[in-house]
Amino acid sequence: MAVTTQPKLDAQRIRADFAYLEELVNGKPFAYLDSAVSTQKPRQVLDAMREFYEHSYTNVHRSVYRLAERATEGFEGARQKVAAFVNAPSEREVIFTRSSTEALNLVAYAWGLDNLGKGDLVVVTELEHHSNFVPWQYVAKRTGATFRHIPIDDQGELQLDVLDSLAREGTVKVVANNLVSNSLGTINPVEKLAAWAHEQGAIMVVDAAQAAPHRPIDVQALGCDFLAFSSHKMCGPSGVGALWGRRELLEEMSPFNLGGEMIRSVSIDKTTWNELPYKFEAGTPAIAEAYGFGVAIDYISEIGLEAIERHEQELVTYAMGRLAGLDWVTVYGPPADRRAGIVSFNVDGVHPHDVSQLLDWEGIAVRGGHHCTQPLMTRLGVSATTRASFYVYTIPEEVDRLVDGLHKVKKSLG
Repeated sequence: MAVTTQPKLDAQRIRADFAYLEELVNGKPFAYLDSAVSTQKPRQVLDAMREFYEHSYTNVHRSVYRLAERATEGFEGARQKVAAFVNAPSEREVIFTRSSTEALNLVAYAWGLDNLGKGDLVVVTELEHHSNFVPWQYVAKRTGATFRHIPIDDQGELQLDVLDSLAREGTVKVVANNLVSNSLGTINPVEKLAAWAHEQGAIMVVDAAQAAPHRPIDVQALGCDFLAFSSHKMCGPSGVGALWGRRELLEEMSPFNLGGEMIRSVSIDKTTWNELPYKFEAGTPAIAEAYGFGVAIDYISEIGLEAIERHEQELVTYAMGRLAGLDWVTVYGPPADRRAGIVSFNVDGVHPHDVSQLLDWEGIAVRGGHHCTQPLMTRLGVSATTRASFYVYTIPEEVDRLVDGLHKVKKSLG
């Protein structure tokens, strides 16, 4: 019987790719435990972008001289990498945007305004980041549709037993959910929600910003209709993200922005739209950033998404085990085996901003705040939490430093 050896991530080797680890904070090594907000950038991505700017940069799709051809090849090559990364049926279904936020707004405006009305239901979840909550809330009000949410239980997981009652309130047209919660790390059953959405005749919109850097993504297996994610959370540059959408839906949708590139022809009386994906990419895009996005995909793909997921699972299991020994710390969310590499917690009697400040004095970077999930904070009964989040360069020793730092927080302010 053959034994399959699972690839293991070598965090110590990977750390050599990140210059920030060479810095000291208050004389201490820097422990960056805030990768959920944005990841650090490896030298490979930075070097590739510098090389692109120096030798391949000009505007794309507009000229036939060699420099322009190299720029276009780099830009469109990145689109091919994004399409392959999420197993898209066609690269024409990949739209470059500025971020996940813009991608989700694109769907809410370009699809929602034309397809929602009175009697329709827009369903989100209590776990959503504001970028997959507020646009749908806003468009529902604009169109007269009803806005509803799927609640969570006390472990931060979706209560899917409410779906039947939601369906009785109207015609479900949109279901929007993150694949991984940015606040709690909850891994959501998107496949089940997508199947239910389609039974209702609705579209399924997935925010994959917190999932794409950490676990394999397959839009066809998920069964979703739209999926958004960002470069900056997966070792790439900021200012560029991607929206994948089903071609038949994208073809029917109106443009989101108007201007250059997204047109086929313009006359005094009429304008017609360009083909996909350019219909949704008005103006000069983030060319080098898109190229860097592609390089970042190469970088994390070489490490291996399965290895990244396993590494973070080991870290979050270790972290929750250490925090469980502190009876003055409250940890929120599901058990370690049902979450990604994110731990949100509070120290009794100490505001998360103060926790973050004191940890910074120890050279430890965590996030204190509502994490753009205020409805979730209301459900948890808090105004904010402290969040530690892990990535490819995180090591167990940094978790130990976090716990040691929390002891100092308690001694100082608890």
